[in-house]
Amino acid sequence: MLETIGRFVHFALLSLSAAAAALARPRELARQLHIILIGSLPLGVVAGLALGVVVWFHLRGVVKPEFIHQVPEYLALAIVLEFAPMGAGLVVAGRSGASLGAELSSMKLTEQIDALEVLGLSPIRQLVGPRVLACMLTLPILTVFIGLVAIGGSFLAEMLGGTLFASQYEADVWRGLDQGKYLPSTLKTTVFGFLIAVNGCWCGMNAGGGTEGVGQAATQGVVGSILLVLVSDVILVKLILMLGW
Repeated sequence: MLETIGRFVHFALLSLSAAAAALARPRELARQLHIILIGSLPLGVVAGLALGVVVWFHLRGVVKPEFIHQVPEYLALAIVLEFAPMGAGLVVAGRSGASLGAELSSMKLTEQIDALEVLGLSPIRQLVGPRVLACMLTLPILTVFIGLVAIGGSFLAEMLGGTLFASQYEADVWRGLDQGKYLPSTLKTTVFGFLIAVNGCWCGMNAGGGTEGVGQAATQGVVGSILLVLVSDVILVKLILMLGW
């Protein structure tokens, strides 16, 4: 187990270096961004709407009538601080964690990775770097998108079934969106993206067992990515609070 952890950490460090070098390959980076970001947007819309409406239902049910005007502010804080970052992390972990594992394990099965090594090219630099950087860029963008959709969904719910006026709701939401609060919560998702991409690529490049290994790599990519997102979120939230951000 210790050997596996050490190899994974070493792979992660090499991937971080390769991600920085991927900036010199904008075409491949743009292709990976299109695959990961655009592919995640439909799930982001559904997740955002569901989060916004469900949180609105819960707050409407527990807040006393005399404090109902504070619901938009509390809702915006809850979404921006935790629900949107976590929703984005789980969406990408579920979708890209599996696809990265399956894609790279298929390339290993068909000996494409071996061919790169024979040509003197680094598989980590050629394959892993652009995918890691694309995931790191995707997560903050998707987090902002899910947050906006969630707040928009709660606004529609309030207009259809609430008592607040649109101008009042909007003003209360903006009061809750303090830059000092949402910026660290959004930026922490770059760590989610890094962990998801590294785990998916690691599972794919270390897959074995023929075609059965492709399915195992996809499964491990999802499970490992979700676990890493949940654990890292707890650590990062505690770190942000300790630093007073």
